[in-house]
Amino acid sequence: MEALHFTLLLLCSLTLVHSINPNCYSTSQGSTLRVYHVSSPCSPFRPKTPLSWEESVLQMQADDKTRLSFLTSLVAGRSFVPVGSGRQIIQSPTYIVKANIGTPAQSLLMALDTSTDMALVPCAGCVGCSSATFDSTKSISYSSLACGADQCKQVQSTGCLGTTCSLNITYGNSIIEANLAQDNLTLATDSVVGYPFSCIQKTTGSSLPPQGVLGLGRGPLSFVSQSKTLYQSTFSYCLPSFKSSNFSGTLRLGKNGQPINIKYTPLLVNPRRTSLYYVNLVGIKVGSKVVNIPPSALAFNPNTGGGTIIDSGTVFTRLVDGAYTAVRDEFRRRMGKAVVSTLGGFDTCYTVPIGKQVPTMTFMFPGLNMSLPQDNFLIHSSSGSTTCLAMSSSPALNVIANMQQQNHRILFDLPNSRLGISREICS
Repeated sequence: MEALHFTLLLLCSLTLVHSINPNCYSTSQGSTLRVYHVSSPCSPFRPKTPLSWEESVLQMQADDKTRLSFLTSLVAGRSFVPVGSGRQIIQSPTYIVKANIGTPAQSLLMALDTSTDMALVPCAGCVGCSSATFDSTKSISYSSLACGADQCKQVQSTGCLGTTCSLNITYGNSIIEANLAQDNLTLATDSVVGYPFSCIQKTTGSSLPPQGVLGLGRGPLSFVSQSKTLYQSTFSYCLPSFKSSNFSGTLRLGKNGQPINIKYTPLLVNPRRTSLYYVNLVGIKVGSKVVNIPPSALAFNPNTGGGTIIDSGTVFTRLVDGAYTAVRDEFRRRMGKAVVSTLGGFDTCYTVPIGKQVPTMTFMFPGLNMSLPQDNFLIHSSSGSTTCLAMSSSPALNVIANMQQQNHRILFDLPNSRLGISREICS
């Protein structure tokens, strides 16, 4: 089958380019589906009041902090995550896609998340959900799944009340009550018949995206697994630069249309959380120097869940303390005598021009090196007066986030258990 190409529209709130007026009402054509950043002018979830650069950075840091806690709890095998601090506004995967559910189709703008399996769909009558919901009574192809269904047995934290498979799950700081159901899911022209999802009845907390989540994880109930007859459990994306003037990128499903000249590194499996995309980060170079990082800081540990994952929903890369401190200190050393300041969770910021002395940065994996230009690891204020190293520390898990992935083709080849990375300008 031809690969499914998605057109992404990315509008980063760091730059808050509100002067752009894209055509928000153009429809999907052929195998092309429109995808919007949650803060784009086309998104109904954009901030009602434009935020300053500093407010945007602090908000995204707060969102990332909640997501990191969520991801850490997953590798530890917990079913629930402690409620986040009161400053959290919304912890949401960065991209939303128009998905059609049911017969006749009802459209929702669902968030794409590579670290989540089962789709989370707000259903009519949901307490705590947004006004946009899926009304199962209007779909002739909808059906609830019973306690004895195979899909129900695959879900953690399942409790049956009566005959319907009921769920109590968490997403970031949100606690969700749902029923397991199935219906047809259509993206552009391709439909997945009988797609299982959580039909949300009640939610508390601020982390659940307003119109739900489309999970792209590795588990049996994810979109990747449920659509494997269509796309052979293969997909890739290229995220554009935050500074791009057109904010477009592509997400491709299926083997056809994927790059040929791309280098791969093995995907690792954590038996505690088989859904996450683990890779073996073996080193980091700052400039030409391989930073002296304690091996334990990068080691994959299937017993504890430690190691490195690649994630679409986290904005800024997190490194465990030993790795982050070593990388930060070498970066500061390369910057010379420039005075260091802080901004929120960023501890390496500069208020003077630093362009010429900024070193390159490279993530090293078996089989490939991922070289990061400045735009992938430095964040600049809209006025250019402040520049920060866009990374911070993590207590237990290394997360390669979407800012570091921008302008790279990231290819998830599950049948061959490998991840491909190549430089691709998609801005």
